[in-house]
Amino acid sequence: MPDVMSSSRLIGVGVGPGDPELVTVKGVNALRDADVVVVPVMDTGERGRAEATVLHYVGVEKVVRVVFALNERTDRARREAAWDAAGERVAQLLREHGTVAFATIGDPNVYSTFTYLAQTIGEVVPGTVVETVPGITAMQDLAARSGAVLTEGTEPLTLVPVTAGSAVLKDALQGPGTVVAYKFGRQAAEVAEALRETGRIEDAVWGSALGLAEESIRSAAHLDGSPLPYLSTLIAPARREGGRGGKL
Repeated sequence: MPDVMSSSRLIGVGVGPGDPELVTVKGVNALRDADVVVVPVMDTGERGRAEATVLHYVGVEKVVRVVFALNERTDRARREAAWDAAGERVAQLLREHGTVAFATIGDPNVYSTFTYLAQTIGEVVPGTVVETVPGITAMQDLAARSGAVLTEGTEPLTLVPVTAGSAVLKDALQGPGTVVAYKFGRQAAEVAEALRETGRIEDAVWGSALGLAEESIRSAAHLDGSPLPYLSTLIAPARREGGRGGKL
């Protein structure tokens, strides 16, 4: 058993938005070098994107599935209880192994489950070294697949989780730069309305299941208010005038 006060390592590994080819070489090495790889699953038990991606690079015997309250937003007591249970399970793994990797879709420092886990482990297993390996984000993948340019010159870039409310998105759309919206599938109608009201819908694009068999990438102008997959991503590019280099 390792000395947890000096040698335990918890590594958050970003495994990208779903396409296994978008895991970095450093990410693959971290997954393979770890003693165990934790993947978050919902209490329904279904295989998530992180797990599916990880299994392209490590054997199933090395993967530990841990239930997290990934979509619990209303019942705080239930969410906290689930987080405590998940944190204790990972703490147990750290006490038994030297290095535990935690696979998270996208990047571990961008709206990631890993952030909360790391805070919990810092309290439960003091002395654990926490590291992260960056991953490709959904907005980068969608930009590449759709041809949407995220930023030019002096343009700002605003990333908004629509779970914060469509009003936050509308405020961002009234600004000068590119706006990216995450997790907007359940509020697709409100998002379409905000895009139309701010005159940003024609150039905007949305995508879901990027890199997977069920991938969908479409113009936001075709949004009809129907619910979309929860993890849908939207890019509303900045208004660009003045030709090449106009924003320099």
